Amino acid sequence: MKKIDITVNDTDTVMKISDYLKRKHGFSSALITKVKYGGVTVNGDTVTMRATVKKGDTITVTFTEDESESIPPINIPLNILYEDDYMIAVDKPSNMPTHPSRGNSLPTLANAIMAYMGEPFVFRSINRLDRGTSGIVIIAKDMYSSALLGRAMKERRIKKKYLALVKGIPSPSEGIIDAPIERMEEGNIKRVVREDGKSAITEYKVISINEDKNALCEILLHTGRTHQIRVHMAYIGHPLLDDFLYGDSDGDRFYLRCSEITLPHPKTNELITIKATP
Repeated sequence: MKKIDITVNDTDTVMKISDYLKRKHGFSSALITKVKYGGVTVNGDTVTMRATVKKGDTITVTFTEDESESIPPINIPLNILYEDDYMIAVDKPSNMPTHPSRGNSLPTLANAIMAYMGEPFVFRSINRLDRGTSGIVIIAKDMYSSALLGRAMKERRIKKKYLALVKGIPSPSEGIIDAPIERMEEGNIKRVVREDGKSAITEYKVISINEDKNALCEILLHTGRTHQIRVHMAYIGHPLLDDFLYGDSDGDRFYLRCSEITLPHPKTNELITIKATP
């Protein structure tokens, strides 16, 4: 169980608790239901969600936590980049899935997190990286933090930067790719640029060129479509080097790394930036 204190300082009107939590703090109906089971107090007195609050009151909500099923703990070393009571940021290595999936026998980041937490825990990753992509993954430690960070993601207030080694040298050396992406066909993991696809915007900039005349690009995602960077860089003629799915290589060791994430902290709403080494 986890308790969160909220001081009412952002309204001058008397409001029902459930309305206040929804309108001012992003609580969903599902989250309100969880609070009902856990309990709520106002200034130390136990009340129902129908009670009212006014400016200056302190609301304490208690969440009852479940545990992620079918994610056994596996002791795997973790590179922790940031941690507090609300979230944890880890550096996921390449060739590690973020979450268990059908047909996958590899240990995942979720298994490692379950072991690290060492107690009943629900694995709630705010962003997910493909198996072959390394870098920063944000995991919320409770359902409230997850709801707030999920909302920030939908509102595009979470900014993610990547490093990608691409084949050749893009020209111009920086630009914005605005091209909708859709699944190639039902049952196929491959994505393509297609007019009837979902909006996808990728900003890239060449930051260095190696001796083989391949470019390391810094990439900022404005949307978060599956395989977006891989699809867009292939679309402009510069697929990730050794990308078997979107390039012309048989390799599967492409370099794509989430190197920086800026996000509003779920407690303070202040922007924080988390960085991983290149």
